[in-house]
Amino acid sequence: MSEAAEGQGGGTEARDDLPRGLLRGEDGRCRCGWHGNKPDYLVYHDKEWGRPVTDDRRLFEKICLEGFQSGLSWLTILRKRESFRAGFAGFDFEAVARFGDADVERLLQDAGIVRHRGKIVSTINNARRACDLAAERGSLAAYFWSFEPGPQDRPDYCDHASVSVLAQTPASRALSKDLKKRGWSFVGPTTVYAFMQAMGLVNDHLEGCWVREEAERQRRALVRPT
Repeated sequence: MSEAAEGQGGGTEARDDLPRGLLRGEDGRCRCGWHGNKPDYLVYHDKEWGRPVTDDRRLFEKICLEGFQSGLSWLTILRKRESFRAGFAGFDFEAVARFGDADVERLLQDAGIVRHRGKIVSTINNARRACDLAAERGSLAAYFWSFEPGPQDRPDYCDHASVSVLAQTPASRALSKDLKKRGWSFVGPTTVYAFMQAMGLVNDHLEGCWVREEAERQRRALVRPT
């Protein structure tokens, strides 16, 4: 589930006559309401979510953490992120690809992360697949950004109603299918769409959120990796 989808329940109703899904912070700025004004979540919303990323480690980290998030809230994962980074060698996928059984057992004893054997093993497997993919395509960024949807596949107006139905899209289904064909796991189309939202392959900040135009400006300036 994406961060935006998590917030579609309570806590995102209109405030101060704002459109549904927006929330005004103590600083007076309007934002997508899913952060609920929780300080760490608010910083993540403002500084990271939806801003375009082309760094391979960050892309690998996020798609792995989205897999760990399955069945949990993203806030739970966000608050454990530094422990995940420590346990998984900073998500250097070449290093993680060399992990073995002893590393799996070590991580299963790490109370700072989500201790799910299947997801730990999946991350190691995905690191090995990431090495293959980077060798083939030159970078993970070049691969992932090749699945960026065109304007014709995006909502005309990004409001609560349009974003709340985007749990998965044709682009996320295509990316998920290709990753699975390449041997990746925990990369279903909903997980993949949350990854695309967070890494700025799409801009799902709502109209009226102060970050939306800033993220869109960064997307316009971005030289897509090839």
